[in-house]
Order: sequence, then C-alpha cells, then structure tokens
Amino acid sequence: MTYNFDKWTERRGTGALKWDALQERFGEKDLLPLWVADMDFETPPFIMDALRQRLEHPVLGYTLTPTELWPTVAQWIESHHGWKVETDWLTFIPGVVKGIGMVINLFVKEDEKVIIQPPVYHPFRLTTLGNGRQIVNNPLRRHEDGHYSMDFEGLERVTDSKCKLLILSNPHNPGGTVWDRETLTRLAQFCHSRGILVISDEIHCDILLYNHRHTPFASVSPEAQACSITFGAPSKTFNIAGVVSSYAIVPNAELRERFFGWLSANELNEPTLFAPIATLAAFTQGEEWRRQMVSYIEGNVDLVMDFCRTRLQQVKPLRPQASYLMWLDCRSLALPQPQLVDLFVHKAGLALNDGSIFGREGEGYMRLNVASPRSMVLQALEQLEAAIRQL
Repeated sequence: MTYNFDKWTERRGTGALKWDALQERFGEKDLLPLWVADMDFETPPFIMDALRQRLEHPVLGYTLTPTELWPTVAQWIESHHGWKVETDWLTFIPGVVKGIGMVINLFVKEDEKVIIQPPVYHPFRLTTLGNGRQIVNNPLRRHEDGHYSMDFEGLERVTDSKCKLLILSNPHNPGGTVWDRETLTRLAQFCHSRGILVISDEIHCDILLYNHRHTPFASVSPEAQACSITFGAPSKTFNIAGVVSSYAIVPNAELRERFFGWLSANELNEPTLFAPIATLAAFTQGEEWRRQMVSYIEGNVDLVMDFCRTRLQQVKPLRPQASYLMWLDCRSLALPQPQLVDLFVHKAGLALNDGSIFGREGEGYMRLNVASPRSMVLQALEQLEAAIRQL
C-alpha cells in the first residue's frame, strides 16, 4: 500500500495542542505551527482500524494487559536495533517525561544532582528543577559542520559525588544526532564507575534517516546494562502521542525491583485500554508505513537543506540523522533571541520552538518540525524568506 503524506488534514478545533494552543503559546492564532513534536500526517489506518474494532464493543471496563504486548515490543526492538530484551525487563509507564520525574523522585535524593547535556530536550531540565533537584550542565561540543559530540573532559570536571543521574537523549533532540557505540560505551564506563544512573530517552529511535543505525544505550556493554533505565514508545514514529503508550526497559534486577515495585504499588504500570491496542497494531503492521514515512521526512529535510543553501543562506540547518526535528542555526542574522523569535512568529507567521528553551547553548537557534505535508514546509520557508528580506 502506498500512503499519502501530502494529504492535508484539518486539525484546528480538535483540541490539537500544535494548532489550538497557538494564541496561548505564541500570542497569535494564525500561524503555521511547526513546533511540538507530533506529525500532521494521519495516524496509520491499521491503528485506527484496531481502535475502531475495540470500540465496537459497548463496554470500556477494566482490561487485562494482552499477553502478546511485551513479546511484540521486544521482538520489534531486536529486529530493528539488534538488542535482545527480555520481556520481564519491560513495563508500561504513563509517559516518558512522567517516567523521568518518577525516576528522579525514587533514585535521586533532594540534595543530589542530575546531569544533562545541553542543548537538549527542555523537560530534562524543567522536570528536574520542578522536583527540587539541582541541574549540572555538561554542554555538548559543537563542531564546525554544526554537528555535536559529547564532552567527556567537561563531564569529568563537572561531576562530583552528589551527581546520581544523567539523562541521555538517544537519538539526540534537538540536534538529531545518532550516538555511536564508542561514545555510548565510554559514557557507560564513566557513569557505572561513579554510581551514576542513566536514563536513556530513546523515543525517536525508529525515525532513522539516511540509513543511520540506532544503538540502544543499554546494549553497548555490561556496564551500560547495569546502570540504565531506557524509555521508549511508538508514539513519535506512528503519530499516537495522544494515546499514552510509553514503556521502560530495566535489565538490572536490583534497579528493576525497586522501580517496578514502586510503579506497581502506585498502579502506574497498568496501561490504559487503548495503549496496547495501538502499540500492537503499530509493531505488527507498521513497518511499511514507517519506511514510507521516513522516506517522506527525508524529502522534507532535503527541501529545507536545499532551500536554505540556495535562497536562505542566513539560516544554516543541521541535517538530522534521526527524527523529524531540524535544528536551525540563525546566528548569522545577528539578532538577540527575543528579536529572533519575533521574526519567526510575528513577521514570518511561523510557530517554531525557541532554541533558548534547550539551554543557553540554543540561543541563536530555532527548532523546526518538518513532519507536515511538503507544501506546508515549503510555504513556511517562503514566509521566512520574505520576512528576512524585510530586515
């Protein structure tokens, strides 16, 4: 089956955060929204069909978790990423960011610290601070070509005995970096030797572009397996963020007993009715849709790269290795961050993520979501081009 990603689907008035929160979040309602990380593509029909089939039954009561759920998730991970996950390592969690907050509260004392590597997904910082823990920043190294690497010398400098957790974005958001095995192995050695737990947020791992390969953090070494909790979900890949379908993978028995026991005691490990249905449909029927979606995203990325190279040279996009999020280097415009945001929102009529929310290392940047019909991405680029000409 050929899927049509050029199709326009009206989302206004449906309660869609991406579209219906524009006035509240950006101060204007008539913007092209290319910010929050969901897609403007229709959720795959096989997922919608599975949900509709369940809704044919008139009772939505307490429901058992299907016995095939965790074997199916484990099989998907092994077939796509080469990591053999035991089914008893897996549990439902009510969202990745919620899971981060749970781990912080359970494993990090109030006087202890959490390491993040900015520019990075902003809830890593906000969730940590909101739960009263201290952030330790170890910024990534930015190279001349715009790509990033981990600063292990810096990590050595900023880490002290109070650092108990490191939150890893793998693949990286917003840079779209696919971390290589050597980097992850070195990080695992560092953290394991110092008793630092690693949360590996791998929610974008199935949107791999240009034949890049994802390496699960816990798969790289015994040390990584011993000191990590991995979070994942089909939500980004199959556009089902509104169906909470996240899961945790904990290979270490001691960590697993503590974390899973706490989840169970608070009934936070029981999936909602629709989460297993959507997950099973995605991971048993979704490979062809995923491949076509990735190919379409690559086309949108190529469009942005070519447009900026030929018509919008003041903006230098970083070609992502994974995900549909693009990191735009706008520093050559020489605008203070508030004026840069004003340019995009009020002059170009676009809603993108302000780069500074990812850390001060994101100042001069904006984050662009290209998971929309190509015509909409092109329209956004043309609006930005026109706005910059007026500067």
